[in-house]
Amino acid sequence: MDILNFDVLDLSAETLKGIEEMGFEETTPIQAISIPAILQGRDIIGQAQTGTGKTAAFGIPLLEKIDLRKRSVQAIVLCPTRELAIQVAEEINTLGKFHQGLSVLPVYGGQPIERQFKALRQGVHIIIGTPGRIMDHMSRKTLKLDQLAFAVLDEADEMLDMGFREDIEHILGTTPVKRQTILFSATMSPVIMRLAEKYLNDPMIAKVSPKVLTVHGTEQIFFEVHRGNRLEALCRVVDYYNPKLSIVFSNTKRGVDQIVRHLQARGYLADGLHGDLNQSQRDRVMAGFRSGNTEILVATDVAARGIDVEGIEAVFNYDVPNDLEYYVHRIGRTGRAGKTGRAFTFVSGKEMYKLRDIQRFTKSKISQQRVPSIGDVEQARSDKFLGLVKETIAAGGLEKQLRLVEEFIDREEESSSLELSAALLKMLMGPGETSPGTEHIKDFDDSGTQTGMVRLAINTGQADDIAIKDVVGAIAGETGLPGRLIGKVEVGKHSSFVEVPQEYANNVIQVMDGNQIRGKRITVKQAGSEQGLTPRKRKPSRNVNLEKSRPGRVKRSRKSG
Repeated sequence: MDILNFDVLDLSAETLKGIEEMGFEETTPIQAISIPAILQGRDIIGQAQTGTGKTAAFGIPLLEKIDLRKRSVQAIVLCPTRELAIQVAEEINTLGKFHQGLSVLPVYGGQPIERQFKALRQGVHIIIGTPGRIMDHMSRKTLKLDQLAFAVLDEADEMLDMGFREDIEHILGTTPVKRQTILFSATMSPVIMRLAEKYLNDPMIAKVSPKVLTVHGTEQIFFEVHRGNRLEALCRVVDYYNPKLSIVFSNTKRGVDQIVRHLQARGYLADGLHGDLNQSQRDRVMAGFRSGNTEILVATDVAARGIDVEGIEAVFNYDVPNDLEYYVHRIGRTGRAGKTGRAFTFVSGKEMYKLRDIQRFTKSKISQQRVPSIGDVEQARSDKFLGLVKETIAAGGLEKQLRLVEEFIDREEESSSLELSAALLKMLMGPGETSPGTEHIKDFDDSGTQTGMVRLAINTGQADDIAIKDVVGAIAGETGLPGRLIGKVEVGKHSSFVEVPQEYANNVIQVMDGNQIRGKRITVKQAGSEQGLTPRKRKPSRNVNLEKSRPGRVKRSRKSG
């Protein structure tokens, strides 16, 4: 069946506004088949793969048929996992944004059940959840399905594979016989068809061929990097390519918070976006990203839905997405409007198999590269800076500065203009990879960290109100070591651990040992390999070797582009 424009489906103005909010312009094939049939009251068996738009295929007609005047559960959507339940709830909420008074409640294990009790008492129109938690509410008498008009089984094959058949049959068995039932599955196995025969009434079969999703205008690159080294790798790649705006995707809210915290501690203009933020917080984060005050946005897939910001030059898959469809949605946020973009993915271990599936799914080539070395990034910094110097010379207007240089050379007879230029470069760019005095570095023992870094122990922590930013700020402020060169920082209750480049380790110990952080006098020494807040095992790795230290990042002049 051909795709359709949504405005030919006789939908309400509220639903059409929600569809526009989602950024949908026309139906997918499964939507074109399913939406009219569901609106007509037909039971549906839909065979569709992930990424075909099946959530909107049943979500849009549900919104049209729910009676908002009744504060009772009229529709239930069963999902195999909490992640899918959250995703479905998010999408239906967005689609139903303009339906005044609509209440959609996701219920799943791991969420405080008291919060769900309160929402159910206030009245809910659509329940989306896992069979186990819905059964729990039914047994507690907190969820009544006697007014149910619609039942949806999303990814029914997955639910049956996970052993939910008895739960599904119990739930459907307690609902009104005259309900409308919609079943979506990637496969049509005999057990699926038996389930449909028992609980669906004269169903219409909606089947579409899997759609091949591709992304044009985006260079796709992957790095084989162990999870423990990904923050370092992310910083190296950001420093090397220096994108104006970029999005970093994490699979979890906790991951978003951790990445943001470490990026901010290293001096990057980063902020996070995930489902725990309220609307005002979300608006603040997005305003900062659109204005360029935030250069790196770290987000989960669900939270990033609907983001449409011009000028995103790079997308990072810090975690390989759990759903192949998400990969396409992620990297499609760059390389728009005829511009080119880059998508970087960090993988290790079994994630290589996911990457293979992604390439097959998208019919695209993802090339492997090594993480830029310290020398690569230093060269990129130099090229960028000298390019700006060349532009400044070409722009002219240097008469005052030339006069100052001539006066300096005349006065300092032992200094040449070449030495003056080199000194200015050193002052502006830092000493670079080979700082004076680093030729005779102490040979540090293995401290359980990555090659080229030394792990130091500090005898202060949370009990003294110490945070990551305090450790980074104190070391950077007292030693002159740029914050971006400082590696992983862990703050425990009474002790902290920080990784610094090997060539700076002696100086950090000499300056900081006996110094103070937030008024607490500290001792600093090399950490033993067995010390730490998290277990650290050094194993031979097939992953890329991140070399010595992290370079400082080139700061872009907004005027120079």
